[in-house]
Amino acid sequence: MSDRYVVSGGARLVGEVAVWGAKNSVLKLMAAALLAEGRTVLTNAPRIADVPLMADVLRGLGASVEISGDTVTIDTPAEPDYHADFDAVKQFRASVCVLGPLMARRRRAVVALPGGDAIGSRPLDMHQAGLRALGAHSEIEHGCVVAAAESLHGAEVILDFPSVGATENILMAAVLADGVTTIENAAREPEIVDLCLMLTEMGARIDGAGSPTLTVTGVDGLHPTTHHVVGDRIVAGTWGVAAAMTQGDITVKGIDPEHLRLVLKKLEGAGARVERFDDGFRVVQDSRPTAVNTATLPFPGYPTDLQPMAIGLATVSDGLSVVTENVFEARFRFVEELVRLGADARTDGHHAVIRGVERLSSAPVWSSDIRAGVGLVLAGLVADGDTEVHDIEHIDRGYPNFEEQLRSLGGTIARITG
Repeated sequence: MSDRYVVSGGARLVGEVAVWGAKNSVLKLMAAALLAEGRTVLTNAPRIADVPLMADVLRGLGASVEISGDTVTIDTPAEPDYHADFDAVKQFRASVCVLGPLMARRRRAVVALPGGDAIGSRPLDMHQAGLRALGAHSEIEHGCVVAAAESLHGAEVILDFPSVGATENILMAAVLADGVTTIENAAREPEIVDLCLMLTEMGARIDGAGSPTLTVTGVDGLHPTTHHVVGDRIVAGTWGVAAAMTQGDITVKGIDPEHLRLVLKKLEGAGARVERFDDGFRVVQDSRPTAVNTATLPFPGYPTDLQPMAIGLATVSDGLSVVTENVFEARFRFVEELVRLGADARTDGHHAVIRGVERLSSAPVWSSDIRAGVGLVLAGLVADGDTEVHDIEHIDRGYPNFEEQLRSLGGTIARITG
């Protein structure tokens, strides 16, 4: 049996929390260390389960990896292996981000199709199309992405959708390609900007980070660096929503509030008072939230990773909310679990319609992915009695020190093993 949380409802969360580096950045930065022989150091790394999993992937490729607190040290050999096997990558989606660095360094890559959260289809078509534009041959064979090229050259790559993963892999392959590569309709997320910053520190030539067009001028080689991982906007946004749901008062440090501009605007629309600082923000909710509509979109839109929190907020808001999911089609599995807790919610295609109730009712629920798991914990905080949240290993993959932080804000949560 997997671990579960028992969450007691009724607490008003009050206090201050700090966020560490972003899960959606650190794993890609670890992969980027493959681009340069020698020692790369990442600081402000989150203490989450996915970091040692990525370390195992890199070790399987010949790198030496040491994790000490919030510091990850990676020693990359002169010639890393090019085969990331299934046992190493099966547990999480981000493992596929070694594809671009391996193509850049070895001109060959065999990467098993990855596992990860059950949130919908995430095909690798755009990753492969981008590599083919750079001169590679790439196919799916025996459950693996198999790619090879005699050389890589600059090209114009136009993405059908601003995919974060495809942008990252094409970018990391292009930094050591001959000539100039442009990536049109590139992802603009802060984690992409963080990757561009680290690659630039390593000697890459990249223009347009944070814009829809990335221009990469290939160089002959990169050198290792020491890099501070950008703060996790999804964890930060989760605590902001938690303040609104519990009619609480939470200050979040370690994040640029501009990375959550739309999320904080939505919380203000729900009636919260929001203060913004250089390195964080404060959310104060003095009364029952007001219903707001939300639609997920690539950055700078509302993050799909915070969609379960938007729905959780809607379940206890005054009025009718519509939440539209435009990124991952299976994320609404979470709604079925909220209905167990007494939520008045239904789904129709890409839309969830929620009529808020004053309080949810406790029940056993099951998490299907990282964000759904935390969303269910927040729902348990506004339910009567004790709510059991099962399959919480997902939460361990994305939220460092989650239980301790929740308790520090006044929440009551216990982890039950077995």
